[in-house]
Amino acid sequence: MSANQETPVRNNLIGNGTTIKGEINATGDVRIDGTIIGTIKSTGKIVIGQQGVVEGEMLCNSADISGQVKGTIRVEELTTLKSTSRLEVELYTKQLFIEVGAIFTGKCDMTQKVAEAPGK
Repeated sequence: MSANQETPVRNNLIGNGTTIKGEINATGDVRIDGTIIGTIKSTGKIVIGQQGVVEGEMLCNSADISGQVKGTIRVEELTTLKSTSRLEVELYTKQLFIEVGAIFTGKCDMTQKVAEAPGK
């Protein structure tokens, strides 16, 4: 690979039936159909599938959530909550889109940059 070429985007999958406890740091996108208990950091998008469960903290560029999240979410750009999503969170995001049917319990802060949000 020459010095001018970009590193290819990496896609990471946590499959249904898989449980991970700890911290995940990813360059690229992450799709979660299993369970994560801990922290997920991604330079790309985090997608939580309908069967996906996250308990802890998420930090990413964008998020597309169809499953369950409990904890803190910090998103640099767009957070999308699909109709099947169930959240109990503190959410820090630049933009938020919520489909009819999504359940959101908690706090949403869109007034400051995610990098300036408490706890980051």
